Amino acid sequence: MPVLPTAFSPTTISRVAFANVVANGGIVVTGGVVRLTGSGLGCPTWPRCTDESFTTTPEMGIHGVVEFGNRLLTFVLSVLAIALVVVVVRSARRDLRPLAVAAFLGIPAQGVLGGITVLTGLNPWTVAAHFLISMVLVALTTVLWLRSREPGVGHPVVGRPFRLLVLAIAAVTALVLVMGTVVTGSGPHSGDLEAGRTGFDPELISHLHADAVFLLLGLTVALLVALHVTETPGRVRRAARDVLIVQLLQGVVGYVQYFTGLPIVLVLLHMLGAVLIAAYTARLVWSVRGPASEQPLTVPTEPAAATR
Repeated sequence: MPVLPTAFSPTTISRVAFANVVANGGIVVTGGVVRLTGSGLGCPTWPRCTDESFTTTPEMGIHGVVEFGNRLLTFVLSVLAIALVVVVVRSARRDLRPLAVAAFLGIPAQGVLGGITVLTGLNPWTVAAHFLISMVLVALTTVLWLRSREPGVGHPVVGRPFRLLVLAIAAVTALVLVMGTVVTGSGPHSGDLEAGRTGFDPELISHLHADAVFLLLGLTVALLVALHVTETPGRVRRAARDVLIVQLLQGVVGYVQYFTGLPIVLVLLHMLGAVLIAAYTARLVWSVRGPASEQPLTVPTEPAAATR
């Protein structure tokens, strides 16, 4: 019998981790396809697709195919999550194990919540929770992937005020994503003609969501300016710059879709943008700590002009 290797290389861990990032983001997009095509109840029960069959039947048409196809992707995601746990546990990277286990546990949680969503007739609150768990998994696997490319977690590379501002950006990002799900649950594209809505005024919720976005942009611009007037590592500056670019692009798509009547293509693009927001925000949080090293990295506290 073949003997499993006792340790996997950093390259292998990195590749499997990145595959998990892509898969967790991809299932969000395919879930969007299910909702936007009205296929949310294409398989009207769970865990079977029908009372008699685990798979879709010809009588269920295209909606059954779309919904069942999305369910199949959960198995792909499960295999990748198990592979991630295996390669991490059978390596020397103990610091990655909690993230790998958390990413794995998120998959059955998603499956059960997805089943509850179907059994409750696409209740908008369970749909929102289903989406938000995916955002958490995208963030977790992104951090794991980035950490796997370094020898370990080192010391902070920026001062405490910067770290607190980064945490504030992460918190407001979470708020924006939550409010985005409320907007979705209050408007069209419910996933099925008979699916319930939150009952909130879509226009009011959309404006509140936009206000949170403006707050997020303001915090990110403030961070980027502060980073550039002090001597800070390039990894943090690049992460802040990139997350601002993604935020701006996502904002443009959000406004265009709002004023054009929520066309399906733009809504799907907005969902992809949410995945990128989660990933790039996670990268920003990751960036404030450097790789493991023998000596603590110096955290500058004076402006660049005053640093010798």
